[in-house]
Order: sequence, then structure tokens, then C-alpha cells
Amino acid sequence: MNAIATVDMNRWRAGGPDAAQVLREVDAGMQRAGFLLVRGHGVPEGLPGALRAAARRFFALPGEVKQRYGTAVGGRGWIGPGLEANGYSEGTETPPDLKETFAVGADTRTGDTLVDEVWFLDNVWPDEVVELHALSTAYTAAMRTLSDELLALFAAALELPHNPFQGVTTRPTWTCNINWYPPLTHLGAPEPGQFRIGPHTDFGTVTVLDREPGAGGLQVYTDAEGWADAPFDPSALTVNIGDLLAHWSGQRWPAGRHRVLPPQETAPDEDLVSLIYFYELDHDARVTPLAPPIGRLAGLEPVVSAEFLRTRLDAITLG
Repeated sequence: MNAIATVDMNRWRAGGPDAAQVLREVDAGMQRAGFLLVRGHGVPEGLPGALRAAARRFFALPGEVKQRYGTAVGGRGWIGPGLEANGYSEGTETPPDLKETFAVGADTRTGDTLVDEVWFLDNVWPDEVVELHALSTAYTAAMRTLSDELLALFAAALELPHNPFQGVTTRPTWTCNINWYPPLTHLGAPEPGQFRIGPHTDFGTVTVLDREPGAGGLQVYTDAEGWADAPFDPSALTVNIGDLLAHWSGQRWPAGRHRVLPPQETAPDEDLVSLIYFYELDHDARVTPLAPPIGRLAGLEPVVSAEFLRTRLDAITLG
């Protein structure tokens, strides 16, 4: 799928004419799809695989054990089947997504109870898989570093005189979802219109995905090609921007629309585990859209990060 550009962070870090070319590739790729494949990301080798293996041990536990750590969408812990339908974010009524999630998030409390009880909840760690705590902490720290660098890359790609995200990610909100997509043999046949994750865009600034390839895997939508399988590169992470960054860009860059196919009859035993890091900004950050000629649309109103995100989270929560 040529719509998704592959960029190497090391080429940008090195500076010079090659770095300038990377920035042009970033801008062009984002305009096409809101997605990139990113090499040179700096995540320690072996860390994603170790986290994925620990997560599989958790998801293999009996349902009544996992329920001890149960939570609602947007919470911390196990989000069981039937609780989330991402298609609702586009106004489409769909069956629940075919997945389970273990979610962790920012716990750097502000001292304001009303803020902390929504955005900075305590994380929950299962006693049955003790290594999940240390591995998740190391992985999300690497994701935070990379996400801040990606925001700097995006500001440079638009030739801004400074990085406008400096100062608004001092205590950012973020979530890391470990999604388990069970096999067809576990679930039975999907309902009509049911996906592992229904069509949607993400809500924040950048999403960083470490994925496994599969028959029932990730698809990306572009105006030029419609729905197509996302390319997979074992040395790269998949990065897309969310609604908040698309708004900041003045809709120059679309939020990356995507879905995860239901389990396929051609691969009935396939299960997949994805590591998905959703990055945002400080909860009270004010986001002012870029005006033309950089932005595509004039007159877009500033938004506050937490208010912008809350309406979208509520839309995909069932029950």
C-alpha cells in the first residue's frame, strides 16, 4: 500500500539534506493517509515481544480471574468483551468489537480530584502475571519518549518556527491498550458488520502501534484506494494521528481512519496481540488550529484537550 510512507527517524536526527527529504515525506504521507511506518524508533529490541508474551499469559487466564481486574472503557485493567464498539465514533451502530483489552495509563496525579478521577487513575496489575507491571512500565516510557519526538518531527515537517507541543506535554494524558483478538475457534462466527475493531479514527495526537500481521489484521482507508491492508514491516512501528492532531493541523492531515478485520475462516486459529499507545497532551492544553496556508480550513475553533477527548470516549462505550 504505497499511500503509507516509511520514514527513518535516524535520517531526520542526522540533519542535513537527507533530513529535509524525510520531512517532505512525512508531510506528503500524512496528507495521503494520516499514517506512517516509522523505523529507527529507538524502542529496545525484545521489549515489545516480552510484553506481548506476558499479555498472552494474562488473556489466557479464566474469565473469573480476569474479572477481578475488570474496568470500563477508559479505565485501568481488563476491558472484557462486549463493552466497546469503535464504529459508534463515526455514528454507525455496530455490534461490539471482537477483542479483550488490558489498559494502563498516565498516573501522574495533578492534585485536583475531579481531574485525577478521570484522567490519572491508578493502574491495576494482576498478581497472576507479575512481570506485566515492569514490562508495561518500560514499554510506555519508551513510547512517551518516541511520541514526544514524533510531535517534534511533525512540527518540523510543517516548517514551523518552533515546536508548539513543548510546554503542553509536561503531564500528558495517555493510555496503552494491549488488545487480544481471539481466534474464530474461540468466538464463533462474527455477526454481520462486526469487526475486531470497527472503522474509526483515534482521538488524540499520535498513536503508536506494535502489531502482528494476520489475515484478520489492520486495514487503512484512503480516499484514493478505499480500504486496503496496512503494510507490515517487522523493523517499523505503525504511527497514525488522531482527531486532536488533525484539528491542530487545520485538517491539512486527516486523522488516520482504520479498522481491524474480524477473524477469518481461512485462519480460524489465528489470534493476534497488538500494543497500542495513545498519546495526547496535558489535560488542560489549549489546541489552536493552524490557519491557512498551512492549515486547509480557516475558522476552526481552539479546543481544550480533555474536553475534546471525553466526548469521543463516551461515544464508543456500550452500556
